[in-house]
Amino acid sequence: MKHKVIIASHRKFAEGLKDTLEYIVPGTVEISAISAYLTNIPIKEEINRILKDITENDEVIVFTDMLGGSVNQAFTGYLAHPHFHIITGMNLPVLMSVILSLTEDYITADTIRSAVSEAQEQLIYVNDFIANKTIGEEDE
Repeated sequence: MKHKVIIASHRKFAEGLKDTLEYIVPGTVEISAISAYLTNIPIKEEINRILKDITENDEVIVFTDMLGGSVNQAFTGYLAHPHFHIITGMNLPVLMSVILSLTEDYITADTIRSAVSEAQEQLIYVNDFIANKTIGEEDE
């Protein structure tokens, strides 16, 4: 069994995340990026090219940019694969959390849910965070 991580987005967002991941957590897992709509190749063809060597025993974890977007929708047809996961609204914290939790076993839905929850906590309006932190520190 092997893990295959796919980062897919409109334009170059996926390539940027892949590059950053390879810098921060190098050599942890095979990562492919799909930067959709930069060429005349249909997204389904790009996906099929990346998935051509995947077996039923392999695990595929897909990260996409937007839930209602065409890139995300193009992957939903593959959910019949027994070990196929799609996470949308990707950001660096969720990618790192999932990738660093991979072991020789299949990832669990609970592990993915936990990574998504932790990543959601990283989405913060810093102005309010700093203002609230300053107010809280003054009270001490």
